[in-house]
Formats: sequence, structure tokens, C-alpha cells
Amino acid sequence: MSEFTHLDKDGQPAIVDVGSKKITHRKAVAQAIISLPENVLTALKEGDFKTKKGSVFQIAIIAGIMGAKKTSELIPLCHPIGLDNCNLQIELNDHNEIVIECTASIEAKTGVEMEALTGASVAALTIYDMCKALSHDIVIKEIKLIEKTGGKNDFKRA
Repeated sequence: MSEFTHLDKDGQPAIVDVGSKKITHRKAVAQAIISLPENVLTALKEGDFKTKKGSVFQIAIIAGIMGAKKTSELIPLCHPIGLDNCNLQIELNDHNEIVIECTASIEAKTGVEMEALTGASVAALTIYDMCKALSHDIVIKEIKLIEKTGGKNDFKRA
């Protein structure tokens, strides 16, 4: 059985020692899904997804990138890393839900799944913030890792 990596031999919180790991190309993709009430979705579509605060999707993309870059400041035991790339895509799916996909990559000794998850989360929270004036019945339904490559184990959600 695997062990929790963020605990030292005495069971105390610790950052993972990546000093002996090899530098590899690491990439992670995370997704967040938001469900909006019909009145909010209609207002967004009628306004071409722009509000008095600006373009909802464009601002969420910028916020998501900023969030991904600050992951180590938000998640206590994450290593501070300089991302090589961070890209967010936001679109409506067939169920009229907003789907946010954040892809982060780096050449490093540690992975970027927390950066991708943070980027998707911050983008979702930004959309909530920009739309809450119309309704608080907005649901961030799920935030999940879709895939990660590089390091010891690759992962791809089926």
C-alpha cells in the first residue's frame, strides 16, 4: 500500500524532498464544471458572455492562469515552481454547463497537477463571482484531474 507523501517519519507535515528526482516533462489537465440557472445562462448568452465587469470567460482565463501560478502560496506543501505553460479553455457543453479545462506543463522534478486543479478552480470561482449578482444558485459541480504525465506514474481518467 502507498503511503502519504506529505508526512515525515514522525507523522508531521513535510514538503516532499524532490532533490533526487529526475527532471522530466510533466503535464496535467484538470476540469471544472459549473451549472448555471437558466436566467443567468440566458443573460450571458444575450450579452455575448460580457458583463459590466468585462468578458466573463476572458477574465476567468486570466484568473485561472494567475491562480495556477500562485498554487504554492495557496496549498501549503506544494513546491513553488515556474510553469512553462498554462492554458485554459472554457466552453458550454451539450447540457448548458460551463466546462473549464486547465492544462499546465513544466520540465521539472515535480508535477503540475495541483497547478492545473488550482487554475480550473480559480477560473470557476471567478465565473461564480461575475455571475452572482443575477443568482446565487450557481453550482461548481466538480473539479477533477483528467490526466497527468511525467514522473513516476501517468494517469488518465477513463
